[in-house]
Formats: sequence, C-alpha cells, structure tokens
Amino acid sequence: MPHTAESAWSECLKIIQNNVTPQCFQTWFSKIDPVDLVFESDRSKLIIRVPAPFHYEYLEGQYNSLLQKTLSRVLGDRCILFYEVVVTPDAETQTDHTSQRSYQVPASTNPSKHVATTPQSSGDQKIKSNLVDSYTFDKFIVGDCNNLAYSASKAIADSPGGTAYNPFLIYGGVGLGKTHLMQAIGNQVRQWNPSKKILYVSSERFTNDFVRAIQEKQVPKFSSLYRKIDLLIIDDVQFFGGKEKTQEEFFCIFNELQQHGNQIVLSADRPPKEISGIEERLLSRFCWGLQADLQPPDLETRTAILLRKSEEYGLSLPPAVIDYIAHHITKNVRELEGALVRLLAQATYTHNDINEELAKNALKDFIQRPLTTLSIDRVQKLVCEFFGIDQDRLQQKTKKREVVAVRQIAMYFCRELDYTHKAIGLQFGGRDHSTVVHAVKSVNDLIETDPNYRNRVDEIRRRVHLSHD
Repeated sequence: MPHTAESAWSECLKIIQNNVTPQCFQTWFSKIDPVDLVFESDRSKLIIRVPAPFHYEYLEGQYNSLLQKTLSRVLGDRCILFYEVVVTPDAETQTDHTSQRSYQVPASTNPSKHVATTPQSSGDQKIKSNLVDSYTFDKFIVGDCNNLAYSASKAIADSPGGTAYNPFLIYGGVGLGKTHLMQAIGNQVRQWNPSKKILYVSSERFTNDFVRAIQEKQVPKFSSLYRKIDLLIIDDVQFFGGKEKTQEEFFCIFNELQQHGNQIVLSADRPPKEISGIEERLLSRFCWGLQADLQPPDLETRTAILLRKSEEYGLSLPPAVIDYIAHHITKNVRELEGALVRLLAQATYTHNDINEELAKNALKDFIQRPLTTLSIDRVQKLVCEFFGIDQDRLQQKTKKREVVAVRQIAMYFCRELDYTHKAIGLQFGGRDHSTVVHAVKSVNDLIETDPNYRNRVDEIRRRVHLSHD
C-alpha cells in the first residue's frame, strides 16, 4: 500500500524519536504537521508544515542530516523534503487566523550549508575528531557532585552553539569526569549531526601543533583549520599559562568561533580566576558563558559508579564488597575504577572468590581510614565547642558573619565525612544543597589563601579524629 503524507511522516517520527532526547522531540518535531506527499516521474516530495521561520531555520541548522537520512530510509533516496513555513503577522496587525500566510522552501540537500565554517579548499586534510566512542552520557553516573555540569553538557549537545553556555568551562580535580563529559558532548553531536566538524585536543597538543606550525611556517594553515571547527573541545586550558604566543593564537581562534556561533567547550583543574599565567582578556572570555565544577563523588554516586563498572567488567560483587569500597575510596572515579581492577586481578591470580576479606587485603594500599561513624550532630557540636558558640545557632537563618563562618566549617567537615549535600543541608536548618556546595568551596578557598585559617581547620580536624578514636 503506497504511503500517504501522514503515514510517511508517522514512520519518520518513530525513527527521529529514537535519535533525539524527549525534550528535543517535544520542542522541535511534535509541532510539525504533514501536508502532502507528491509522486512525480522520477522522484517524490514530502511537504511538512512548521509553525514559524525560526523553527525551519533551527531544523535546517541542527537536524538536516537526521531528517535527510530518515526520509531516505522511509521513502527512498529520490524523495525531497519541503517545508511549508507559517508566517504570523505581528500582534498589532493580526485580526484573525486568516491573516497567517505561508511559503514553501526545499530542505537543503547539503547539510553543511548551515554550518558556520570557513570554506574548505580541496587541499585541506580531513579533520580527525579524536573522540573516544566509549565516552557517552549513558555511561556517566550523575549525582549532586556533578549534576550542573552534566545538565549543561546535555543542553549543549542538544543544541551546540544554540545555548547561553558558550563557552562552557568544566573545572575540577583529576579523575572526576571532565574528559568524559566533554567527549560525551562531542560524541552526541557527531551522532546527531555527522556533518559537524568536531575537534577534541589537549592544550598541550594544541601548543605543540602551534609550535610546529611556527617552525614549518604553516601558521595560516594551522589557524585556518581551527577556524573551521563547529565544536572545539580543549582539555586542561591551565597549561596555556605562560605561553604568550599560544594564548594570542587561541584568543584569535576563540573570537572567530564565537562570532560565528560555533560551540567552545573547555576544561581546567581549577576555576578560571585561579589559573596563573593567562592573559586577562583570555580569562575574561573563559567566563563569558557557563562555568561548572565537578566535586568528588558522594557515597551514593560512588556506589552507583561501582555497580555500573562492575557490570561492565562482568563482575557480580556482593553488596558488602560494594559498600566497603564505596566507604573507603572517596577521592575520584579513577580510583574507584583502579580499585575494581586491583580486586579483579587479585581474585584471578589467587583463584579466590571476591568477598569482603579479599577486598580488604587487595585494597589495603588504597584505603584511607574512614571517619563516617561520626554523626552530623556530633560534628556540629565539636566545631561549635571549638569556636565557643551554641550549636542551636547553626540552625538559625542568621547571616551574622561569625555564625556563617562556623556553619561553613561544620558543613565542610560533614562533606569530608561523606555525607551528601542534601543530608547536610537538612540538618543545618533545612538549607538547600547549593548552600552546602558554596560553604565547602568557601572553606577550601580560605584554606589555600589564609595560613591562620588553615591552621584552625587543621586543629578542628585533629579534634574530629580524636573524637572518632
């Protein structure tokens, strides 16, 4: 039975729905209506109606490739897609719905037409993305420690260059997932928009390639290649510090990409304001879009990571082993993965079953002494005793400096004991988890910059340890 416009578009929607997020599908595809399917001698034409010009422009710019592939799959390679674009006059001049008008326009058969890049000469080398296929959003475990960075990364992957998060800078310590998130953005964009030019490089690689270009008198070629990129991902930008010529070149590339609406994603091991040796004008550009930090994973997130990784390794770990590792290895995801590898190796070489005793023996070099038996109430009491204030004041809504300072230190030690942001906030007068995040960051900042403050925190830490003993 031959297709109608309705049946053809219905099949197209089923394919599209499996290739975009529910939010994108609802926003951009659910509002499209099939109009007509015209069969000619050697080709066919599917006409779909979109509610506004910007809707058409967005589909052409972001999903042209997906639409073309879907159409070919349903109606064959000789089918052409046409948009009927509805134009609604301004509210001041519109009297009824009959004043709406529409026009038809064919979809671009060249998806790269709507990509903001410099024309590529025949002599240009194909750009290698350097992406690792295994870094995907599906494999990233989300918790309070990384939710903002994850959510922003998903939004960027859904609409690269189309959000306010440009540039997007992720910062945090080693092994917390910066590279995973950055590459997940690239992999999703590559999957949904194969025509996009994507490049992931470390700042060290960028610098080395630039130095080589200077030596070989190929700087214009180097610059031209980077200015063609639709999604540029630079890892560890703190290593640009002190490299003046490299910063100057990157500054020019950054400006060019920004002006054309191309997406820039960056990572660093610290907030931009703490990166030394970077020109102020470049640092200011790092802060134009969104900055999101990654914190060490909390207990629940560590448990979820261990469960996911053990499945990937084909392991079925007893709950007691998962719980033991999650409570004792707290710094980052990389250490958790290392612990699982060590445990698997130990079990393989000794031909023993994996149990808690084997885990304790295999991971003794990984383990730091746990402090999680202290309650949040006990931590509050210890900190308040040190500063000589009533514990009840930590629950109050007061913004007095001396109370806020004590409250932040108490929150800091609760996080050090692996309590979640949410659990801490609830026991400090029902505060939001973002307050806890801010408190921990404030304490860390002061520890790094104020020796006297650091000494006080160290003294409180000794009391916490003694109390635990």
